[in-house]
Amino acid sequence: MAVAEALGLEIVAVDAFTVYRGMDIGTAKPMPEDRRRVRHHMVDVLSPTEVCSVEWFQHAARSAIDDVLARGATPLLVGGSGLYYRAVVDPLEFPPTDADVRRRLEHRYRDDAAGAHATLAAADPDAAARIDPANVRRTVRALEVIELTGRPFSDWRRAWDRWSPIYPGLRVVGIDCDRTALGDRIHARVDAMLDAGWLEEVRTLSRLALSTTAAQAIGYAELLDHLAGRLPLDDAVARITARTRQFAARQQRWFRQDPRVEWVDADHAPDRLRLRCTS
Repeated sequence: MAVAEALGLEIVAVDAFTVYRGMDIGTAKPMPEDRRRVRHHMVDVLSPTEVCSVEWFQHAARSAIDDVLARGATPLLVGGSGLYYRAVVDPLEFPPTDADVRRRLEHRYRDDAAGAHATLAAADPDAAARIDPANVRRTVRALEVIELTGRPFSDWRRAWDRWSPIYPGLRVVGIDCDRTALGDRIHARVDAMLDAGWLEEVRTLSRLALSTTAAQAIGYAELLDHLAGRLPLDDAVARITARTRQFAARQQRWFRQDPRVEWVDADHAPDRLRLRCTS
């Protein structure tokens, strides 16, 4: 917020859950006053009953970025959903799926993992080399894509091994934080969210037929279990904290692989971000 205000940027949220209306407290969504100060995109654009697929997000976020650029403004992408970030900034393709084709292949190879892998090895040796022969699910997925598209499954992932953004001049900045301090922040944030009425927010959402993606959000899944009588509140809070810490660790591993990321210390992030956004 500080950087966007100082430099006149518009924020595009690269987050799998702030897209959902009504999921406010548990996603740390920017408040209405924040959105009045700085223009935000990709916030409150889906009902929690709708699925947020990576393909949909890729299209919607790129459209938002195009809108910002067309008005002569600069977008600041903010968030930690690594898959969605790469889907937006890199030329990634996502192969189609067909439930009938997949069911037929699953039935055919249900008790024949070796046969499925041998079929894949003959059709796409590169994909077969990356997939455990015992992993029938992934092998079937690769065979499904080959049948649907006529392309080797391995073709679809080649872009993942390159770091060639579709936006010239892309700058990527990662906020680095001491692990102990990060753990303390996570504990404090979960407590603050509960104090702010998170449980009541989830109670309201529980009356809806939540999509599979919305219902899987960290914290929401655990509090839904609590409200259904399957989990004591203290255990739900402990699981939320643990899942958040695990997710933070996965985020760090994901973004450490990206050679474009320039890391800055969290204590000095606003000043460093300003410098990198203007350099």
